[in-house]
Amino acid sequence: MDYKKLTKQMIDFQKATFENTFNALTMLQDQSERMANMFLEQTSGIPDEGRKAINEWIKAYKKGREDFKKAADESFKKVEDFFAEAEKSKSK
Repeated sequence: MDYKKLTKQMIDFQKATFENTFNALTMLQDQSERMANMFLEQTSGIPDEGRKAINEWIKAYKKGREDFKKAADESFKKVEDFFAEAEKSKSK
């Protein structure tokens, strides 16, 4: 049994699972943002400071999400590079 191939398949599965889960959470967060914006537009009693705070919170959430995705993608890339190098060494 080729353990490197099996491990690579497991990593590929984990990456696909991460991508699907991340995309689902992104859609949920985007929907929540639309609802918050709709709420802000329809509610007149919220002061400007409150609106600014909510908008800043949304921006921070998006930045955190993007940073997390970038870090995860870099980590998966490192693992893929490791297995590519291992495959090259095996063929030599």
